Amino acid sequence: MSNEFTALIEKDGEWYVGYCPEIPEANGQGQTVDECRADLAKAIGLILEDRREDALRGAPPEAIRDVVVVVR
Repeated sequence: MSNEFTALIEKDGEWYVGYCPEIPEANGQGQTVDECRADLAKAIGLILEDRREDALRGAPPEAIRDVVVVVR
């Protein structure tokens, strides 16, 4: 599955620090912009995986589980 999120990256001394406005808990850092972006992507993926697992724990067994694709 592929998704797009906004990455805001700022220089902070010797490091780059990034965050994602759509997922406020996600942030990343790196010594280059590419390292920061990769670290942020990993953080976003981990947060979404954790949220999905939490949400599915409470789903009743008879619930229909399907996929929704959002296209803009």
